[in-house]
Amino acid sequence: MMLFLNSTPAVQDAAAVAAAVKDDMGMLWMLIAGILVFFMQAGFFLVESGMTDSKNAVNIAMKNFLDIAVGSLAFWFIGYSLMYGADVTEGGFFHWSGFIFSQGPADLFFQTVFAATTATIVSGAIAGRTKYTTYAIFSIILTALIYPIAGGWEWNGGWLNAAWMPAEFIDFAGSSIVHSVGGWAALVAAWMVGPRIGKFLNGKPVEMHGHNQMYATLGVFILWLGWFGFNGGSQLAWGGDDSVAASQVVLVTNLAASAGALSALLFTWFKNGKPNLSMTLNGALAGLVSITAGCGNMTEGGAVLAGLIGGILVVLSIGFIEKTLKVDDAVGAISVHGVAGVWGTLVIGLWGVDGDTGIGLLNGGGASQLLAQAIGVVAYAFWAIVLSYVFLTIIKKTCGGLRVTEEEEIAGLDISEHGSIAYHGKRTREFE
Repeated sequence: MMLFLNSTPAVQDAAAVAAAVKDDMGMLWMLIAGILVFFMQAGFFLVESGMTDSKNAVNIAMKNFLDIAVGSLAFWFIGYSLMYGADVTEGGFFHWSGFIFSQGPADLFFQTVFAATTATIVSGAIAGRTKYTTYAIFSIILTALIYPIAGGWEWNGGWLNAAWMPAEFIDFAGSSIVHSVGGWAALVAAWMVGPRIGKFLNGKPVEMHGHNQMYATLGVFILWLGWFGFNGGSQLAWGGDDSVAASQVVLVTNLAASAGALSALLFTWFKNGKPNLSMTLNGALAGLVSITAGCGNMTEGGAVLAGLIGGILVVLSIGFIEKTLKVDDAVGAISVHGVAGVWGTLVIGLWGVDGDTGIGLLNGGGASQLLAQAIGVVAYAFWAIVLSYVFLTIIKKTCGGLRVTEEEEIAGLDISEHGSIAYHGKRTREFE
């Protein structure tokens, strides 16, 4: 009995040490994951610059640096407080309760790089013809207002998790919160800015090849790597069951990306007679977006199927947006992030799981989860489209328009907006 009593403090001390180590490991995992997501900015730069004209490469580099620098400050100063403030009413719409700045440095850093990603999505869609001031102002609005308020609806116990919902809305790492919000904002921006000169001839889209497909390929590899932190870090913990769960998230993320790349490759090969590199790259990204919401609620087979369908959807969507909507999306960002983000959110309601239990319509869970996912999809689309239109209209009227002049666009945004060039020597493109 004396031995048992004497050992009790030691047991308690060991438990406290174990809990402290787990907390430290969780913080370390979030920091590493956040660093990987930060590195995704380099991937976005390479994809966007590689898929567009060389005369705009400096402009694209400047936009990506703006996103992470200004976005970090804007999200720290106001965005985090809007997203993670105390809810006025349980399951409410708005979370502001004063400036809180941080609930821990690792969490703030991790959430900050997510906010910067949302803004960067818009950059690719409007590349090659948009004023730098236009993009700068809109990037601040996205990271400080549009994204954080919407993020709180799900990630801070907002109305998408209210008791009156048919089921709890699920968006593990942001297919809707990050990618669809960015994708729908990109759609509005690309429509309002208008197409690049030469993009449409007699109403038909002209393929405008990027200047360096190797840049784009390297960029997608970097994004693929960064996504392991994007999704895996969203476990927000490490140790014991959390380690297993985060590892499973990384595994299904890789499977979905691979499936998306393969389905886009095979689909374009069958459709056009040759496999297309840019579509394959976008297929991989679509696969990643397709699993981002459900990476914590998807079997390995379900992840593969989600990625396969996402890769085909992105090819069809890019064609539809260009040919039917007549919207010029320079890199396919609307389709990759907006459309695939919708699919990645909805697929949870089709064959998602909660542990070993099916929660989707097709695996015994009924329709409630699909309905909850659909409500979230519509809410995020409406929010992003309406707010983007309102703020871009204000910017257009107060800043002398959204896009550069025809002469400046032809000369290139590197010269007209920054007085610099990415490559020495004369580089011109002829339109046939």
